[in-house]
Parts: sequence; C-alpha cells; structure tokens
Amino acid sequence: MDSRLPREVWVLVAASFLIAIGFGLIGPALPEFAQSFDVGITAAAVVVSAFAFVRLLFAPVSGRLVSRFGERPIYLWGLSIVAASTVAAAFATDYVQLLLLRAAGGVGSTMFTVSAMGLLIRISPADLRGRAAGLWSTSFLLGGIAGPLLGSALVSVSLRAPFLAYGAALVVTTAFVWWQLRDSALAAPLSETQALELTLRAALRHPTYRAVLTASLASGWVVFGVRMSVVPLFVSSVLHRSATVTGLSMAVFAAANAAVLQLSGRFADRRGRKPAAVAGLTVLTAGTLLMAVSHDLPLFLTAVAVTGVGCGSFTPSQSAAVGDILGSTARGGTVLAAYQMMSDVGAVIGPFVAGTLAERFSYGVSLTVTAAVSALAAAAWSLAEETRPTTTLTTDAETSNSARTTTVATDAEISYAARTTTVATDAEVPYSARTTTPSSSL
Repeated sequence: MDSRLPREVWVLVAASFLIAIGFGLIGPALPEFAQSFDVGITAAAVVVSAFAFVRLLFAPVSGRLVSRFGERPIYLWGLSIVAASTVAAAFATDYVQLLLLRAAGGVGSTMFTVSAMGLLIRISPADLRGRAAGLWSTSFLLGGIAGPLLGSALVSVSLRAPFLAYGAALVVTTAFVWWQLRDSALAAPLSETQALELTLRAALRHPTYRAVLTASLASGWVVFGVRMSVVPLFVSSVLHRSATVTGLSMAVFAAANAAVLQLSGRFADRRGRKPAAVAGLTVLTAGTLLMAVSHDLPLFLTAVAVTGVGCGSFTPSQSAAVGDILGSTARGGTVLAAYQMMSDVGAVIGPFVAGTLAERFSYGVSLTVTAAVSALAAAAWSLAEETRPTTTLTTDAETSNSARTTTVATDAEISYAARTTTVATDAEVPYSARTTTPSSSL
C-alpha cells in the first residue's frame, strides 16, 4: 500500500471492487432470466445491450451533471439508481419491465462512472495519478473475476437471486462511500471561486487528449468488444476448442492485465504518460497480430497473455493524462464523459466490424484490422505531448548560495484547464514551460 495516497483513493478503490463483483454477479443470469419470459435469443441480447446503449446516450448528460453539482453527489446518486433498478429487476414480471429497468441502470452506471473518474483525478496527488489509476483498474478487474464465479453459484438457487445480491451490494457500497467521504475536504465539491471550467472544445485542441480518445476507442474496440464477442468464435471455429478454452483465455488475459497494472502506473508516474501509453498500445497491437496467425492453443494463449500485458500497460497512463490535462481544480464533466463514450463506441462498433470481416473474409483479416485500430492509437500517442507534472530547480546566478530561488511547476499551472482558462494567448505558450515560484502560503 502506498502511504502517500489519500484515504479517499482507497475508499474509491474498495468501492470499485464491490461494484465490479456485483456487476459480475448478474452476468451469468441476465440472458437466461430474459429468456424465462418466453422471448428469443435476439430479445435476450437486447436486454444485455440496452444497458450499454443507454450508458452511451446518457454520458454527455452525466458529464454536465458532474460539472454542475460535483463528483461526490452524482457518484452517490448513480449508485443509488443502479441499486434501485437492479432490486426492482429481481421482481420483474415481464420482459418489458426487465428491459426498462436495465436501461434505467445504464443511466445510473454512467453517472457513477464519470463522477468516479473525476473524483479520482481530483483527490489523487499529481505525481501519483498513474498509481491511483492502476489501483482503481486492478480493483475493478479483480472484482470482475470474482463476480461471475459467485453469480454462477447464485443462479443455481434462483435466476432472481443474483439481482437481489447485486442490489444489496450496491446499497452497502453507497452507504460505505457516503460514510467515508461525507466529511472529506478533498472530496467536497469545488466552490464557484475555486473551480475552473474546461470545455470539450478546448480539450480537443490538446494533442494528448485527442490521443487519449483514440486509445479509448481502441480499448473499447479490442479489449471490450472483439475480445468478448469475436475471440470466442475464433476459439470454436479456428482452434476447434470448447467454451472451456474461451474461459481459460479470459482468465489468462485478466491475470496478465492485473500483473502489470501497478507496475505500469508507477512507470507512468516516474517516466511519463507518453512512453507507457505508446509501449502498451504497441504490445497490444503485437498480441492481436499474433492472435491473427494463431492456429494452435499454446500460440493462442501466448497471444492472449501479450494482449493482456499491453492493455494493462497503457490503461493507467490514460487516466493519468486526463488528470494532468484537467488538473485538480477544474470542472470537466463533459471531457470525462467523452473519454468514457469513446470506449463504449469502440465496444459497440468493434464487434460489428470484426464480425463482418470474419464472416466475409477470415478471422485473420478481422484480427489484423483490429490490430490496426490499436496501432492507430499508438501512432496518435507518439505525436502527443508529455503531460506528467515536473519539478524544476533553477538558481539565480546573480545571488549568493543562500539566496537561491527554487522554481516549481505546480499542478494547477501545468494543467491544460488552468492555462486555457486563465491565459488568452495559450497557443503561444509552450505547454510544459510554465513555472512559478510558490508563495509562502504553499
């Protein structure tokens, strides 16, 4: 445990783990529960996709809510909405009720996801953002592994039991976060005089933010889309293996991902966001290309492990870079919402494009095009600016040793939000060249 991380970061990490466990609980039950209302496979799939579709549609609204009311209240309201809709879904009496309640859950989900990202950015020290992001991602990943195992056991009791358990877990999580953060000065909403506003249009002028969006699209496309939809078909059609191998491949990916998340977060804090992102996306591209030429199980599992390492290597640098751009005193709900939306867009488009290519040409072509998406993101990051906060020491040659002055680049001044809000001629000022001498109050 890093003792320099504030207590509030660990609260969010614990909450992320509990949320992920709960989400995984209903995964094995939801399609079968939908079919229990005498609907077909397509209708059952719509219930699953409705959640993601509403998340995508409501993300811009969530961003504006976060900017207007602050992260903490929107986080708690989002959790409460998902909890209420999930418990209600356990008592659904027909297909339409289940569909509408899952859609309502999507609204709450995007509210707490966008606000959690914003809160994590604001409460994490600038030089530890990579580590905080790595911890948060690891907790969600581990919860996502444990959840389906528990959910499969609950399904044997009742198809409704996982929904009740998930709802109860969210109620506990909501109460826990409220109790831990209710008096936190770090997590308190910024006042009108404290907060800066970074608009999406201003953020899009920053090359690193554009690289982050491209990589987020690639992550959704490759990791959450193709890996979950096309790769299982690849296992059965090309490798001629059972669903057990698909489960094994997902476990290998998760293990490889979790193994490097903390290391990559520390690397991003020490060496920079750009090298971590470029290296991770390059490894992800290589793993996907290796998968495209895999025709036996050992090579396939090796490719899966490589993609897991690649994903874990660039994920923390993404969140850290967004935090660097926003800074700790900026309201950027729409900036955070766009970041999330790009991943959701990739998760929706990726399987469709990859599936079409696999059907018309081959799985090799499909996975090669998938690799090209992550390669495009690596190229975008290679053109990005480094955003990691730096501290520089300068000496005044005209003064004595005792009169040396130290110039420190502080988080507020190197954040893009601060510069675009307070400096009219931002285009004329180098991004990382602004330094200031801290006052005695600092």
